[in-house]
Amino acid sequence: MRIAVAGATGNIGSLTAAALERGGHEVVRISRSAGVDLRTGEGLDAALAGVDAVVDATNIAAVDRARTVELFGSMTRTLLDAEARAGVRHHVLLSIVGIADIEGNAHYAGKREQERLVTEGPVPWTIVPATQFHDFAEMVAGWAEQDGVATIAPLLVQPVAPRDVADVLAEIAAGEPQGRYADVAGPQTQDLVDMARRTHQARGRDVRLVPTWSGVFGVEMAGDALLPGDRVRIAPTTFEEWLAESV
Repeated sequence: MRIAVAGATGNIGSLTAAALERGGHEVVRISRSAGVDLRTGEGLDAALAGVDAVVDATNIAAVDRARTVELFGSMTRTLLDAEARAGVRHHVLLSIVGIADIEGNAHYAGKREQERLVTEGPVPWTIVPATQFHDFAEMVAGWAEQDGVATIAPLLVQPVAPRDVADVLAEIAAGEPQGRYADVAGPQTQDLVDMARRTHQARGRDVRLVPTWSGVFGVEMAGDALLPGDRVRIAPTTFEEWLAESV
């Protein structure tokens, strides 16, 4: 199959493209570095010529809520419209577990807009909600770190390896549209503060972590808000296995 990957230079996009190529598919990489701009549509019609399916693994840095929703929405509309013109038969969107019930997060608002547009759009679709990735704790601590001290919310998560998510996306893209797919999660529940501590320890970094709900993430994300639901596909790679491979 000829399958396009939007956001192909990002972490998940590049891993998904590689997984598809291992499966024998022809991959079209959609990114600005490849001359395709989802914000303007430049180069998109040419890139989608003859494409059977598209995996949308795009991401943007969240700004304010309105701007984030606008950016996610405009890129998704541009991509779906081009897919309809090209006769693409399957749109696969990578989303996030738990976003439906969390209102205060600008990034989640943008992802909800993506989901809305895809479900109401002209191309048959599959939405794949995944839990946070194994590198999430280190990333969150890095946002707030100053002078060797970082605040971090004590979130309960069930993190998943990026490579496992990419393999699922590649598998689904090669098949028929399925609507909303099962939540994709790792095999173990983890505390974000402990994950950050273990990651820093493995990296040989001395960072004092201060658990707090006064930072980026609020108490609406406490408890099981970010955990997968009853319909879940458990990916194989544990946090410990990922960490051992990443140092």
